[in-house]
Amino acid sequence: MAENRKATVYVRLKDGVLDPQGVTIQKALGQMGYNDFLSVRSGRFFELEVNADAADVEQRIDEVCSRLLANPVIESYKVELNS
Repeated sequence: MAENRKATVYVRLKDGVLDPQGVTIQKALGQMGYNDFLSVRSGRFFELEVNADAADVEQRIDEVCSRLLANPVIESYKVELNS
């Protein structure tokens, strides 16, 4: 039986992929006197609500992540299912 499930998806660039936004933020932090930040990596998150069978919900979310929310060549993602 289908039920509403919520999930949070975190997407970030894979290690080794240049992160210009992170570099810009790190430089700004240094200019503001926060010199103890050695690196900054940026990312984004999505909050999803899906109506699906409990057995299918993880597969459906994974499908959406790999096909739309993240570029699997340069990004990785992590899914947290919420109660």
